[in-house]
Amino acid sequence: MDSEEYRKILAMAIEDEIASHDFYKSVSEKTSDESLKNIFAELAEEENKHKIFLEGYLTGKKPFHFAEVADFKVTESIDKPKLSISMKPADAIGLAMKAEEEAMQFYLRLSRASTEAEQKETFVALANMEKAHKVKLEEIYTSIAYPEVW
Repeated sequence: MDSEEYRKILAMAIEDEIASHDFYKSVSEKTSDESLKNIFAELAEEENKHKIFLEGYLTGKKPFHFAEVADFKVTESIDKPKLSISMKPADAIGLAMKAEEEAMQFYLRLSRASTEAEQKETFVALANMEKAHKVKLEEIYTSIAYPEVW
């Protein structure tokens, strides 16, 4: 892959961060449960930080260094449905979990393709943040989907 292809991938990642932010913000604004409201507001803010960070690479504030041969398997996520606020809460959280899992895997692939140590560490850190989001959502999901266990 050349640098233009990486730019396109980063632009797609930014779009995903924006979609996740908008979804989490919308859920936060519409749910009556204060705990969920706070969790989704926090997730929205984190996704916005990720977007700003990634934009730094596209604007040239941060140089990026990638190997020219990496395969990100971007096509595997193209058919992913758009997030929708009209979903049942458990389904919305399930979709959000999947989105966080995909983002985590995406950043891990970027870290493996990075040829510069600091950039590699940055993408690993982003992957870990997405993993933390996924775990938090998994806890919420299991408490909603399996209330008898909790």
